[in-house]
Amino acid sequence: MQLEPFRLERYFSQHEFSAPYLLCTSDCESMELRDLLALEPDAGERFLSLWLGYTESLGNPELRQVIAAMYERVAADQVLVHAGAEEAIFNFMNVALRSGDHVIVHAPYYQSLGEVARSIGAEVSEWRGDPAQAWELDLEVFKAALTPRTKAAVINFPHNPTGFLPRIEFVRALSELSEQHGFIIFSDEVYRGLELDPSHRLPAFADLNHRAVSLGVMSKTYGLAGLRIGWIATRNELLFNEMAAFKDYTTICNSAPSEFLAALALRNAKSIVERNLGIIRKNLDHLDAFFAHRPDLFTWNRPKAGSLAFPALLKGDVERFCADLVEKAGILLLPGTLYGSGTNCFRIGFGRKNVPHVLQRFDEYLKKVPST
Repeated sequence: MQLEPFRLERYFSQHEFSAPYLLCTSDCESMELRDLLALEPDAGERFLSLWLGYTESLGNPELRQVIAAMYERVAADQVLVHAGAEEAIFNFMNVALRSGDHVIVHAPYYQSLGEVARSIGAEVSEWRGDPAQAWELDLEVFKAALTPRTKAAVINFPHNPTGFLPRIEFVRALSELSEQHGFIIFSDEVYRGLELDPSHRLPAFADLNHRAVSLGVMSKTYGLAGLRIGWIATRNELLFNEMAAFKDYTTICNSAPSEFLAALALRNAKSIVERNLGIIRKNLDHLDAFFAHRPDLFTWNRPKAGSLAFPALLKGDVERFCADLVEKAGILLLPGTLYGSGTNCFRIGFGRKNVPHVLQRFDEYLKKVPST
């Protein structure tokens, strides 16, 4: 296995803890440990008495039960807890794919969703959203890409980085294609729950399709990235067992404190998500106003869900624009080229409280650089 450098993560390693103002973060506002423990009266005492030995390799039973409750047709014994979403992606690809297999990946995409498959020797086809149509996907394009070797389709709804969210009819049609052709759907659902209109929330693919895999994580919707807890939910028994066995070669088991805190957070998910959606809605109003004043410089598609958007830069080169912005104003945006070539977009994140303040500094920068 030979993995290419993870462009996005290498970029963050240079700037994330040195740039004063992050305007491209993918997660929601986090919280202090004291505030999380305060969500239940006796949580602090239970946390202090936690046993710090090895944990169960499949995940803490209580945590698996709480996760399963978020699905309609998934039981606790069909949930496998991982060290974040990245481990789950890596393990799935190594279990489900072999050299010579074909994978179709919703693009643009978080690099590991395609790169791990490519490193195994699988052929990866990109299924690209159309920026002229608010990043809509065309199911006919997907059908044309199918081959007898297509083993998996990797999708991401709500989408990172564009905020695209399809209609229920679309995902049902995709599920039917999975049934007809036999490929597995790996569904990255790490922003599920952050729909601006709750009626637009899609069913989890693990509920919709008996072979599919749904990916979840504590970092995005819940803003608890420091816990490093993710999971997969699937009714595909063979795949579940193979992933559980493969995990013996990665983390084996998870952090006991992290599993305790993740279960606590998910039992109180409603209040956490409502807080984060409140932040997102206010920030989107600020972003609407910010971009409305600069139609000559940016295109702006208001996302339907999640905490990310992918505006286009209409003048200049996006890599040079982002480099100049962080150098002169200390504001970090993510150039879209880190997701692959062919786009002059940048990723903007709006899940944190400081977005209005950072946008003010962004506005001041643009006033000083009128030729951008």
